[in-house]
Amino acid sequence: MPTGTTPRSAPPAPRTPARGGGLLAVLAVTTGVFSIVTTEILPIGLLTPIGATFRISPGTAGLMMTLPGIVAAVAAPVVTVATRRADRRTMLGALMLLLALADLLSACAPAYWAVLTARIALGLVIGAFWSIGSGLAPRLVPEHRQARAHTVIFSAVPLGSVLGVPAGVFLGSVAGWRAAFLAMAGLTLLALAALLRSLPPLPPLTTTGLDVLRGLLAARGTRTGIAVTFLIVLAHFGSYTYVTPFLAGTTHAGGGLLTGLLLVYGAAGLLGNVLAGGRAARALRPVFGAAAVLLACAALLLPLLGTGAPGAAVLLTLWGVAYGAVPVCSLSWFLAAAPHAPEGAGVVFTSAFQAGFSIGALTGGLVVDHSSPGTVMLLGGAVALLAAAAVRRYGHLVRPEPVS
Repeated sequence: MPTGTTPRSAPPAPRTPARGGGLLAVLAVTTGVFSIVTTEILPIGLLTPIGATFRISPGTAGLMMTLPGIVAAVAAPVVTVATRRADRRTMLGALMLLLALADLLSACAPAYWAVLTARIALGLVIGAFWSIGSGLAPRLVPEHRQARAHTVIFSAVPLGSVLGVPAGVFLGSVAGWRAAFLAMAGLTLLALAALLRSLPPLPPLTTTGLDVLRGLLAARGTRTGIAVTFLIVLAHFGSYTYVTPFLAGTTHAGGGLLTGLLLVYGAAGLLGNVLAGGRAARALRPVFGAAAVLLACAALLLPLLGTGAPGAAVLLTLWGVAYGAVPVCSLSWFLAAAPHAPEGAGVVFTSAFQAGFSIGALTGGLVVDHSSPGTVMLLGGAVALLAAAAVRRYGHLVRPEPVS
């Protein structure tokens, strides 16, 4: 058995009751995730004004999405291994403080290099927080509530789209894009206070060392999960990162309509998260496959049917429902493949997810600068079809392998 893992035949590790009750602790973690996700994707809605401020192209502005993903993909294993003996409550608090400082730096950035520096710090937060926080539900609530707790925590991902980005776009249109990041700094400090108030001390129950990660990477269920996650996230962020320029140029959406369309997308994402949350554990292959196909159809049809507001709204609704299911399905894949190492599964999930995020945003930026946002949508849809094919081909491999 790899060092630092718990054999499946052993009884589950004892749960540490949260100070304010399990629900409050779950909500505190969810608030932290919401702050991270909103900060991460906020530039999608503010790409044009930020680019205008620093006089950069949309592709160069897309580095705000690429850099955090690259850093997070590396930070997830490095920080988790380096801090494997540290109390998880202390780690989450330190990461929230770093996020607040990164938001303040973005709000006060005198030049584009300062924004990118803040985004690098954000990447460190993303990699470490997701790796540690995504597997905390079993320590915060009873076993019969764990699936619901996972759904609540992952609801922060679409909520970042349904609330965070539209609010940021509105605030940016009223007070400038810097005000949006300043508001995020305030929200992050509130999340920090909630975490410190509701979480109990959380010493690591197992240590996630390099041997644990090597063992996970050798398992076929984990390897196929990496491939599927990378493809679907690559497809999504390679195209959706540049949906604002598409809606402005092709759909001719002004500020109010743009905010409304992003709100529609985010609300649909929340619905997709709720629909997938209870079903992913029971029927992972069909749910994940359906999400990939739906995302592909929405992206492929957007250049054809999204030239007007009604068509764009319908397709963004489908896209939102599809992508809302992706994070919970992806993590469910890794947890099912490695139930003996939930934190290690979170590390691999985070790295695969963020690698797809960063490479997708970077590739999409190159295409946008040399072609058009419509071309990016078509390419994203094609990659999503590959992800759907991978789910269909390898979904049956999602099962634990013997722990030796």
